[in-house]
Amino acid sequence: MAAMRPEDRLDAFDTYMFAVVGAGRLTVRAYSSDIRQCLRILRSMGVETLAEVTIQDLRAWQADVAQDHAKSSVARKTAAVRRFFAYCLAHDVIENDPAASLMTPKLPKVLPEVLTEHEAKDLMDQVDDDATDAVEAIDAIDAGDVQGRHSTQSCLAIRDAAILELLYATGMRVAELTGMNVQDIDFSQRTVRITGKGNKQRVVPFGNPAARALQAWLEGPRSQILKKASSARFDADAAFLGAQGGRIGQRQVRELVHRHAEAAHVPDISPHALRHSAATHLLDGGADMREVQEMLGHSSLSTTQRYTHVSIEQLKAKYALAFPRE
Repeated sequence: MAAMRPEDRLDAFDTYMFAVVGAGRLTVRAYSSDIRQCLRILRSMGVETLAEVTIQDLRAWQADVAQDHAKSSVARKTAAVRRFFAYCLAHDVIENDPAASLMTPKLPKVLPEVLTEHEAKDLMDQVDDDATDAVEAIDAIDAGDVQGRHSTQSCLAIRDAAILELLYATGMRVAELTGMNVQDIDFSQRTVRITGKGNKQRVVPFGNPAARALQAWLEGPRSQILKKASSARFDADAAFLGAQGGRIGQRQVRELVHRHAEAAHVPDISPHALRHSAATHLLDGGADMREVQEMLGHSSLSTTQRYTHVSIEQLKAKYALAFPRE
């Protein structure tokens, strides 16, 4: 077997992850970055070909990155490197997989951060009030002013309400929301088709509040933003748009969630915390765990079971307040 420099297979691995495994572009980019970092360190240790890499080399690499990275980062990098070497073995690039016995650092079990049901209601009430004010503002100005900055801000307030209501109603991931198209929404059935990890699709229902917020966004404000969009940024399919008419990005969604959480005076949260909150509140309300698993797109039931522990911890906290004696 001919010796091969470590970098020679990385581009092919990236293509494999994207085209065959179905990993998202951000995931592929993160894996590639972690693997390149590993290969650079291996080269600095004198390792020139993939065939030369040993488990001792990889453990030395782990020790090196552990000096200035959190355990969670080391665990992510290790997963990427193990995936790369498994790919190389499967494609006859190497005869033995040196990463097969490379251990991933054990991470402490941290319960997901969630809002209480009262906090979630406060957040949704706040964004809905903003959206109502925005609708009134748009109705109050004449057609010429609809093209102005004030109207754009009002349109985005209505969009924000639709985003937050849908995130909480469906428990979808932020990447799934930004990838949504208008045709994925079925108002007659009140469902949305979600494309998740590995391009796996699932259909998830949503309730009246999300339906009203979505209709308010799609029936006018979205069109107003598209009218102003330049051809370079125009995205006619995207369900949610940025101010310039292009598909909204994940960073924008995270920023608007943080901003509205602050305005509602609830704990600062991420879009993923809304996903956690949706799952916890569904289980608290008596939903079947298998149904919640399917709704969230979890491949393993054990992932969904984490939310039962959240409910138990919340119950313990309430019990301690009700019965404070030690």
